[in-house]
Amino acid sequence: MELRKLEVFCKVVELKSFTRSAEAVLLSQPTVSEHIRSLEEELGQKLLDRAGREVEPTPVGLLLYNYALKILRLQQSALQAIEQYGGKLVGRIMIGSGTIPGTYILPEIISRFRGRYPSIRATLRIAGSQLIAAEVLQGQLEIGVVGARWNEKGLEWVEHFSDSLTLVVHTGHPFASRPDVGLEELAGEPFILREPESGTRKVIDQIFEEHGVKTGSLTEVAEIGSTAAVLEAVRAGLGIAVLSARAAERDVRCGGVAVVPIRGVRLERPFYMIRRKNRELSPAAAVFWEYLLKEQEDDAPPESAG
Repeated sequence: MELRKLEVFCKVVELKSFTRSAEAVLLSQPTVSEHIRSLEEELGQKLLDRAGREVEPTPVGLLLYNYALKILRLQQSALQAIEQYGGKLVGRIMIGSGTIPGTYILPEIISRFRGRYPSIRATLRIAGSQLIAAEVLQGQLEIGVVGARWNEKGLEWVEHFSDSLTLVVHTGHPFASRPDVGLEELAGEPFILREPESGTRKVIDQIFEEHGVKTGSLTEVAEIGSTAAVLEAVRAGLGIAVLSARAAERDVRCGGVAVVPIRGVRLERPFYMIRRKNRELSPAAAVFWEYLLKEQEDDAPPESAG
């Protein structure tokens, strides 16, 4: 099997589209289709199914995909090791992150890192913490930075960086002019929640439960899959939310929303660097991991309400 065909196959599985994959790998769509047909003919197995507009791997295709990722990573590691032997560190680092660290922390760190190692490129994937952890565990990503921790023995978790959460309300909301509110007062308010897979949601569930409140008892009006969209919903008057103070800071300065302390509740959380246990990182990723461990944030997050 040719490595280029495996690379194209993996991209089709990940993007679920021949057209988008052709654009990603800089080939024509007929060439991508021919690579897949050639692989299927070589293996004597159907690898992909067309389900409506999307392409899905067959069970055999999924099996090949997992092995192909390992093969392509091994090729990349070999090339990096050879370059490193010659005194040059190169390669691409596959990084995954939750929304807040991926938006407000990692871009600047990656920029400084590339200032030191300009031949290293980074792919930063931003998604829910649970999904990022699953992709690190499966080997699709080498390093993750997530906003919650749970019992996953296959991962190494290192607490690093921090975040403050805050209650965010529309500037016209009665809470906006108050010095603080009680947690029990939130029960009757229209509440906007992040999706269950997000680190923010996991931490909110945990903190509220520690104070005797289950998020399921809140008057949920919407469950939204991005922090930016939740802020937009708060600005529109749909409801109130608990979000990262980092994410709300710009909107507070612009007067779009207000933040209010929740009386007696400490809304803080750490972030965690994760990687798969018992698996050696590629040379470039190993250097970035050590860089992250030594990295300190230049600016502390805005003080949390509460």
